[in-house]
Amino acid sequence: MQYKTQMEAAKLGIITKEMKIVAQKERMEEEAIRKLVACGRVAIPANMNHSKLSPEGIGEGLRTKINVNLGVSGDCPGYEKEFEKVKLSLEFGAEAIMDLSNYGKTNTFRKQLIDYSPAMIGTVPMYDAIGYLEKDLMEIKAKDFLNVVEAHAIQGVDFVTIHAGLNKRAVESFKKSKRLTNIVSRGGSLLFAWMEMTGNENPFYEYYDELLDILYRYDVTISLGDALRPGSIHDSTDAGQISELVELGALTKRAWDKNVQVLVEGPGHMAINEIAANMTVQKRLCHGAPFYVLGPLVTDIAPGYDHITSAIGGAIAAANGADFLCYVTPAEHLRLPDLSDVKEGIIASIIAAHAADIAKGIPYAREIDNKMSDARRRIDWEEMFSYAIDGKKAREYFESTPPTDKHSCSMCGKMCAMRTTNKILNGEKVEIL
Repeated sequence: MQYKTQMEAAKLGIITKEMKIVAQKERMEEEAIRKLVACGRVAIPANMNHSKLSPEGIGEGLRTKINVNLGVSGDCPGYEKEFEKVKLSLEFGAEAIMDLSNYGKTNTFRKQLIDYSPAMIGTVPMYDAIGYLEKDLMEIKAKDFLNVVEAHAIQGVDFVTIHAGLNKRAVESFKKSKRLTNIVSRGGSLLFAWMEMTGNENPFYEYYDELLDILYRYDVTISLGDALRPGSIHDSTDAGQISELVELGALTKRAWDKNVQVLVEGPGHMAINEIAANMTVQKRLCHGAPFYVLGPLVTDIAPGYDHITSAIGGAIAAANGADFLCYVTPAEHLRLPDLSDVKEGIIASIIAAHAADIAKGIPYAREIDNKMSDARRRIDWEEMFSYAIDGKKAREYFESTPPTDKHSCSMCGKMCAMRTTNKILNGEKVEIL
């Protein structure tokens, strides 16, 4: 039987090679993965033109995945630096990389990225539209936007963020809500501006069926962007956010009807006490589609530390149903992140994702924690470093102030609780002086 997309194959009862790889990675039965892909609760973003891809599943019952954003801007046009970030992301095991470049030779960089990366590649074609088309926003025609999407799909992009839910109804809800921070989505703000200046409907909403036809041809997963995500805890769970989410739910079903896989994007900035309810509402309104969240950032006053505010929110979100975390770096709200920022953002997201996997009962999530704890009990430093998320940093900390007794660290020395208890249980005397 012929099929174009992972979802179409799954509906036909076919287990693809990508499903087999995901099943192996997740330690699940292949048939279980197929059923989840068929009903849309799991997506396997896998463009047929991305030959280097190592497929990953995103969704119900699977490990929480993380995404790294990178890409050049007019103020920071260095592609070499961005490729160093790519290598770092892969080194730490990020499952997805989004190229958000909006300046210069984006096509060349994107092709190199796709040819190089086994991680899923995502883009926001709206960012690239002005440079690709060489037209200012007002001059771009509705169908021009679809041409940019197809250019990305042909190159091999696995998922694209499309702000299709920002239609005229959602815009009216936004205007009435009198937000503190208005629209903070870059792609959403550009679409809003285009709609207001031209008087036209959102082209991605108006020509949604044609958009889906493009995505179907290359098996590109649509990530339904949340143009009205809250940019402050003041604006979270307001009418604008929820009205757009209702639209995204309808768009999800339309995509599934055309055998296009779906991710749904979520907030944003949000107080801790609202996160669990938002995850429940999203899953309900969007029919269990995989949920992809930026943060959420749980406070607005930590510029320079927003990888921490994001990790707190991300852990809570994923423990309550989110499936895919977009990293946030210490540079969020301040500048393009450098290599050090990217590393801090990745590790914060890995911690959040792993903590959530333990909380939601992923069967094998605790295994490495148990191995680490056993190595700590035995005070086996080399083994501890091997299990650490960042073993290099752990080793540097340990060796920066070395203990006189190798069976402890410099904080407790011979008063180390592990050392004391081990000695007693082994029938030895404890001598401190």
